Amino acid sequence: MRLLSRLSLWVLASVVSLGLVGLIAAAVAYAMLAPGLPSVETLRDVRLQVPLRVVSREGGLIAEYGEQRRIPLQSEDLPPQLVQAFLAAEDDRFFDHPGVDYQGIARAVRHLLLTGEKGPGGSTITMQLARNFFLTRDQTFQRKAQEILLALKIERTLSKEEILELYLNKIYLGQRSYGVGAAARIYYGKSVDELDLAQTAMIAGLPKAPSAYNPIANPPRAKIRRAYVLGRMLAEGYITPEEHAEAVDAPITAEVHAAPVEVSAPYVAEMVRQTMVAQYGEEEAYTGGYVVRTTVDGRMQAAADRALRDGLRAYDHRRGYRGPERQVELTGDEDESEREALLADHPRYGGLEAALVLSVDDEAELARVWVRRHGELELPFEGMAWARPYLSRTTRGPAPENVSDVVSVGDIIRVDRAPDVPRLAAIPAVEGSVVALDPENGAVLALAGGFDFFRSSFNRAVQSRRQPGSAFKPFIYAAALEQGYTPASMLSDTPIVMHDESLETSWRPTNYSGRVYGPTRFREALVHSRNLASIRLLRNVGIDETLDYLARIGLDTSVMPNGLSLALGSGEMTPLAMTQGYALFANGGFRVMPHFIDRIESAQGEVHFQARPPVACVDCSRMQVQADLQEEAGSVALQPVADSVLPATDAYLMTSIMQDVIQRGTGRAAQRLGRNDLAGKTGTTNDGRDAWFVGYNNRVVASAWVGFDNNDQLGPRETGASTALPIWTDFMEQALNGVPDAPLRQPDGLVTVRIDPEDGRRVRAGEGGMFEIFREDNLPDVAPRGSGGSGSGSREQDIF
Repeated sequence: MRLLSRLSLWVLASVVSLGLVGLIAAAVAYAMLAPGLPSVETLRDVRLQVPLRVVSREGGLIAEYGEQRRIPLQSEDLPPQLVQAFLAAEDDRFFDHPGVDYQGIARAVRHLLLTGEKGPGGSTITMQLARNFFLTRDQTFQRKAQEILLALKIERTLSKEEILELYLNKIYLGQRSYGVGAAARIYYGKSVDELDLAQTAMIAGLPKAPSAYNPIANPPRAKIRRAYVLGRMLAEGYITPEEHAEAVDAPITAEVHAAPVEVSAPYVAEMVRQTMVAQYGEEEAYTGGYVVRTTVDGRMQAAADRALRDGLRAYDHRRGYRGPERQVELTGDEDESEREALLADHPRYGGLEAALVLSVDDEAELARVWVRRHGELELPFEGMAWARPYLSRTTRGPAPENVSDVVSVGDIIRVDRAPDVPRLAAIPAVEGSVVALDPENGAVLALAGGFDFFRSSFNRAVQSRRQPGSAFKPFIYAAALEQGYTPASMLSDTPIVMHDESLETSWRPTNYSGRVYGPTRFREALVHSRNLASIRLLRNVGIDETLDYLARIGLDTSVMPNGLSLALGSGEMTPLAMTQGYALFANGGFRVMPHFIDRIESAQGEVHFQARPPVACVDCSRMQVQADLQEEAGSVALQPVADSVLPATDAYLMTSIMQDVIQRGTGRAAQRLGRNDLAGKTGTTNDGRDAWFVGYNNRVVASAWVGFDNNDQLGPRETGASTALPIWTDFMEQALNGVPDAPLRQPDGLVTVRIDPEDGRRVRAGEGGMFEIFREDNLPDVAPRGSGGSGSGSREQDIF
């Protein structure tokens, strides 16, 4: 009995001693490790790395930039079943332990003693959070001790709900997704509250090994892990046996879902990205969670892309089919993966899919093709009958009579599957741009800088300087109005030969038609784009005086010639600059500044930047007085007023003339829109390398430009009217859909009088003539009695 008592005392003393040793060891470890531990107070202000998001003015996603994909969620946004799945899989005693689960640690120690290897069971959600925010993933006892100490500190600092929210937003879940919000979007294209039970369990199984259990990279192992999570949920009573059975048998539906782009505007997105990197630095821009709201209108942007692509393809069809993109040898035994491999280097561009020709059947009048990521398709001859061979920029070959005249087995071609009948297509060699601005404040409503950004990121709308040709003439004529010319002033359209220093040669300009028209009224000279009359007008006004005027209204004269070729648009301007210039006519003479960023917000919704662009206004004096009063009172001022650089009377007169361009000049094709408030001007360079149309009403000002990047000629009969105007018209048809006609209001200071169309002088009442608009302080002389009334206007051949 004494021996038993002594033994019991010895055991008790040993346990106490071991306990004391353990406490001393723990105290020593704490004393050594605690000073080096980070402050967990930082978790209260933690900023998760969230990618840069670019959205349209309506909020539709345009692009997302950043290595880490994350969609932060608040506690109230986390579905209970999702929380239960993670608790069941990772930490079923989360709400019971103080940050360290001693039962779990005991299991881990037992596994180590029995196997000699580190095993599972020791890490709680709080410990994982400590590791993810503060520690490395090195499997050392020191790191584990630090993890335990940090977990205890975290539990004393944050509530369980705060810990769980941070964990579910921070945890890495594969496929560059961080947090459950991003994982749900990337694996299933859903928000967390849209996931079904099987999908929820799949995501909850990922933290253990995101690569090994990835449902995309390793579906079999992922399914095993999902079954484990579902089993744990059943054991914890979170789901019923019926729900468990159904979810275990559910197929794996995970696949990579890119960010759900709602508005395709990659050229604008790249402009925003460059701006944000320049302003905030690359790391901050990509991880700061900024949301950049652009000025882009989603509907107009879609219309701009569609109009430009259709127009460029129409040009390409007119010039002829340039043949397949590539030719490969086929054995006829290729399986699906081999066919896809042959098309791998031919991504989708501009809505056109790459296709491999498998067989050609002239008798059945079709070809069988394999379309990338779609499968086999029959391409009928009807869809390729347009494909006359391209021979040169001036000639095409004969029209095809059979399928074999167009395609051969092994050709890699393009197919347009959008029409009812699939059509042979081709990626155009020519390029172009469409730019649309709000003339009131310069906001970029739509911008397409090329056929497809992912084929060529060069943004022709803002980076390409091209000669505007006759589309530049309205600026020359506006300068003449300031010098006292009127729409009825007579210009001389007669041959001219001179030595132009800017060209260093003798210059013999001609009209597009090769004809001359003699005395021509100012209005008619611009409506019909008379080159000779325009040159003489510039010479009379003065080159230096005109360049000064152009600089004053905001045009960049540093790239303009100091010579008479300026009258024909031989300077260089970007499509964006041309569009900005025409906004002067659309808004009554105010210089507005193009801008594409409306607002920059932080991840928390704080506004870092709000655009306040100068705006055109009708009663600017009243608006400015109100702004000054508000500023003096210390409140937010109204929008600043744009500079008035063109008299409202001159803007109206130019609009009136350019409306005639559409009503009876080179822009007549735009009449199909059935509107009376459109004005604009065609433009083609003398050597046919650039085709333009720039036009507007008081709601939208837009330009369409077409040309080759290498500055090749477009070819015969490719002019602003035939090549660029259809693009502009297609765009404006959609942009102004549902918008009522709103002609520019005639400002004070203008009067309408009758003139003799032959010489532009006023005629007396009852002597016939035609109406013209003048500034009331600049009326023409009265014609001698009996000389007027020669008709309602000259009928001249339209030229370009």
